[in-house]
Amino acid sequence: MTTLTPEQQAAVQRRTVLVLALGQILGGVAFGATVSLGAMLAADLSGSDGLSGLATASVTLGPALCAIPLARMAARFGRRRALTLGNVFALVGIVIVVVAVALRIFPLLLLGTFAIGAGNAGNLQSRFAATDLAVPERRGRDLSIVVWSTTIGGVAGPLLVGPGELVGQAIGMPPQTGSYAFSFIAQCLALVLYLVALRPDPLLVAQRLAKGAAAAADIVRIDRPRVARYAMFAIAGSHVVMASVMAMTPVHLSHLAHEIHGAHTTTADVSALVGVTIALHVGGMYALSPVFGILADRLGRLRIVLLGQALLGGALVFAVFANDQAWGVMVALILLGLGWSAATVAGAALLTEASAPELRTRRQGRSDSLMSLSAAVGAVLAGIVLSNFQYAGLGIAASVIVVAIVVLSPLARGRAT
Repeated sequence: MTTLTPEQQAAVQRRTVLVLALGQILGGVAFGATVSLGAMLAADLSGSDGLSGLATASVTLGPALCAIPLARMAARFGRRRALTLGNVFALVGIVIVVVAVALRIFPLLLLGTFAIGAGNAGNLQSRFAATDLAVPERRGRDLSIVVWSTTIGGVAGPLLVGPGELVGQAIGMPPQTGSYAFSFIAQCLALVLYLVALRPDPLLVAQRLAKGAAAAADIVRIDRPRVARYAMFAIAGSHVVMASVMAMTPVHLSHLAHEIHGAHTTTADVSALVGVTIALHVGGMYALSPVFGILADRLGRLRIVLLGQALLGGALVFAVFANDQAWGVMVALILLGLGWSAATVAGAALLTEASAPELRTRRQGRSDSLMSLSAAVGAVLAGIVLSNFQYAGLGIAASVIVVAIVVLSPLARGRAT
């Protein structure tokens, strides 16, 4: 398959986007529960709020270490193998987390969340897989559709925390791990979906088309390394801001729930407040991503990256000045999700366009690795900042990164080579 008519390529692309979108729905269900419960489980097993950030750190360290190997696997064997291997990692991680809580072994919990994070490296690849066969004028839109599809599972995942407790009790699972049963089922379904339906493999088709085109004509491959580096920094920085604040929000809300309900506070009260807030946050992360993708196609990638920074800045203002009210934290988390969405959708499209075809997969893997590694470090520091300077101090610290992304934005106008 060295040549495809535009109609054939469009048909393959539509099928690819549909399969990736369905996979992201299932992945969102699986990952949503982990995000909601990881910090609380870590705080419970370790006995310290200051160590609660290690759960989020380990879940982000997983893709940091696995993104580049999975990208190399994708470049050699195709997206399907890389995505399914990610599903296997996540399934193993879920089992380890449940066992860790049952045995109350904190290091084992971190190992399990690390494996779940490694599985999420596959989910991160999905958005780039949507661009393998996309035409340039629709690249942002196709990428954002795959990101948007995570809304369904991502919102449902945190909301399943409460029902998960009932299911967990019914089947004898450890406390606060019931929703991981839903995660396990969702990951199994995603694994089968990719194995069966992601055919033909979009990256392998794109590579064959590129080789055929190169053999037929003398093609000049434009590369803009400075722009690519800025895109990586903008994606990683926006993700750090989002992940560090979001990771500590369940811990902050658990304290806030006790202030609201006093001595009568129950686990259900905390779970409900955390579940609703994180669901709203995840909705902000994904619900409007097609809008940001279309805007990035029409107005330019950099403008939407900067729009994302404006939204992140607004979120941090609420985190600093309205963190003692549940509604204030909810607004902060919604804006946090919207800012992340705008910056990462536009940033991923910018990175893809700034890279020559033979460099794209490698840089995409590096970007995912940098994003996850930075977020892991940020989550650890966030726990320390929360313990010493409260939630408002965390918001002030995160604002430094937003300012840096804005100040360095002229780099996105670098020359082509």
